[in-house]
Amino acid sequence: MTYVIIAICLFSPLLILWLTYRFPLLNKVGTIIIAYVIGCVLGLTGLIPNTPEVHKVQTDIATYTIPFAIPLLLFSADIRSWTKLAPSFIKSTLLGILGCCLAIIIGFLVCHGGDKETFAAIGGMLTGLYTGGNANLASIKVALGVDDTVYIITSAYSTLLSAVYLIFVILFGKRILRLVLPDFKLDKATSGNDSVRVKDHDRELFYGLFRKDNLPSLGMSLALTVAIIAVGAGIALLCPKSMFQTVFILAISTLAIIASTNKRVRNMDRTFEAGTYMILVFSIAVASQVNTGTIGNIDSHIFLFISIATLGSLLMHVLLSALFRIDTDTTLASSISLICSPPFVPVVAGAIKNKAIIGPGIAVGLFGYAVGTYVGFFLAKLLLLL
Repeated sequence: MTYVIIAICLFSPLLILWLTYRFPLLNKVGTIIIAYVIGCVLGLTGLIPNTPEVHKVQTDIATYTIPFAIPLLLFSADIRSWTKLAPSFIKSTLLGILGCCLAIIIGFLVCHGGDKETFAAIGGMLTGLYTGGNANLASIKVALGVDDTVYIITSAYSTLLSAVYLIFVILFGKRILRLVLPDFKLDKATSGNDSVRVKDHDRELFYGLFRKDNLPSLGMSLALTVAIIAVGAGIALLCPKSMFQTVFILAISTLAIIASTNKRVRNMDRTFEAGTYMILVFSIAVASQVNTGTIGNIDSHIFLFISIATLGSLLMHVLLSALFRIDTDTTLASSISLICSPPFVPVVAGAIKNKAIIGPGIAVGLFGYAVGTYVGFFLAKLLLLL
């Protein structure tokens, strides 16, 4: 059964690849959401047995994929290019991260009910998720040693509420935000094709990932990833055993960011796709642990906390943007990129009819990928002190 579970987790992303290629609507839904749906179906229907032995295999797969995913996702992030964004996008990004932290602190104080440790961990994961993406959510889960059940519930609720948030922004966001925010004005930083070079993140669809001409680049990126994991593990071994996971995750994140400053590393093909593939493997492994017992033990306080975090992040971001006079389109693009991840920026850009925000909006999300793990981890520790 062990080999069957490994095969399901490793090859299910290929099915997702085909589905998103064959059906454009599923492409808009997003690969991560599809992975969670497939995993939950496998768990709830009993196709994957609910036994301690199987859970160990699923947990091992999830634990081992994240250290590979983090460097691969960060290699293509040109952190230095972030400084070339329009000042309004830089401000909006920082305000979005601050707004997310404020919303989570408020939600924590309202909802923790005395269980500070669990809700601090959830707050840290949500901060990573809403300032970067699922990679940060998974990284903080590993760094903080969060229970799988808590992680699954957090991920499921945040996915549902993020979908509601995205629909709201697409249908009503611009019309409502224009009541309190100024209109968008094009400037050189957002209009220039050369000011911010960002790869098209429809590449998350893995087109050509396993083509022969991409294999040498993939081999080099994997070799570099293994080296970073080895160095990160060596650094973590110098610390107390109880801190190993935390130091390990932060170390490989830092090393990957340093590596991304090298142009040859940054230009390696398909690294972002390979990293996303690892996140899909992780998602299948974790979501397939869902069973009727897990669903039946849902805590309404967690749902309320995540609702406050999701909707409060947007509200706080808008209020801060109004205070600093950030325009409507910039606020929407940076908020979507932080909360829902970079691939959704073109969707929103199409809905509000402003393609000029696509490049900077995606760059905002890539910056979030880089800092989300740090922000989430330290906020989780801060929440324990409140």
